[in-house]
Amino acid sequence: MKAFIVKKYSKKEKLQLTQVADPNITENQVLVQIHSAGVNLLDSLIRNGNFKLFLPYKAPFINGHDMAGVITKVGAKVSKFKVGDEVYSRVGDHRIGTFAEQIAVNEGDLALKPKNITMDEAASIPLVGLTVWQALVEIANLKKGQKVFIQAGSGGVGTFAIQLAKHLGAFVATTTSSANTALVKSLGADLVIDYKTQDFAAILKDYDVVLHSNREAKILEDSLKILKPRGTVVSLTGPPTPEFAKEIGLAWPFRILMGLLSRSVRGKAKKLGVNFNFLFMRAEGSQLQQITQLIESGIIKPVIDRAFPFEQTNDAMTYVESGRAKGKVVIKIK
Repeated sequence: MKAFIVKKYSKKEKLQLTQVADPNITENQVLVQIHSAGVNLLDSLIRNGNFKLFLPYKAPFINGHDMAGVITKVGAKVSKFKVGDEVYSRVGDHRIGTFAEQIAVNEGDLALKPKNITMDEAASIPLVGLTVWQALVEIANLKKGQKVFIQAGSGGVGTFAIQLAKHLGAFVATTTSSANTALVKSLGADLVIDYKTQDFAAILKDYDVVLHSNREAKILEDSLKILKPRGTVVSLTGPPTPEFAKEIGLAWPFRILMGLLSRSVRGKAKKLGVNFNFLFMRAEGSQLQQITQLIESGIIKPVIDRAFPFEQTNDAMTYVESGRAKGKVVIKIK
């Protein structure tokens, strides 16, 4: 089969399209013929080696985390899916490889594709959908009547987060450029801040939750300050915490390292009486199935900026890295 591989960790080296062996499946896996794959900034960070200390891959390896496709083979112990099922997934860590024609996926990482959307739309959902679900539902426990600040509302995570937060009954503030104001308002944003001309820290006060996705230290510090007491920042960009290291089973030296990396922000959060959490989302088919129900009921709609041909996967990654995408970017494989 054809696949795009990472030959070595590098920010400069492009993925290489090559012929590789078809995947084999275990008794708990299914083989999926991939129709579409979502493209995420995480794919670039994995290629660059940003996470190789705690999430190592032995090069060469196939990149890509999101996909939608059709099951062509099932393992002996698979009970929830059958050949011919249309499925989608954010495949598990250490089992990535969706920039390819086929992939073996653990049964527990899969969900049936929503019936009312296309393969391209389905491929755009899993990583951002699970990220938002785990941030707002699992960690923050966002409730009706609470206030949430979602940074970068027109991006892949932001467009999904606004819709889920509104479904949960929250008041939603977000940042975007003036060009994207209409988009985020159409998704349900109540208060839109133009990040180019306005300072969110001077406008927002007493928020319950912040979904943080910016890499600037000042943005993180300001995010803590706009919370009410016992409010929660869920950060997608870090710094990682000792709790995160323990959760994924890292040895004590990594826990110490991550404690040092996050000491400053955890100290500031404690002083303000608020909570800081780092989220590195995990594959979870059961949560994805709940997201399927929201999509099929029309509560959440996928937002796609562009779909690239499979051969232009590197161009798709470059476009995502530019930060200009409105919603998600996908590649069409079949």
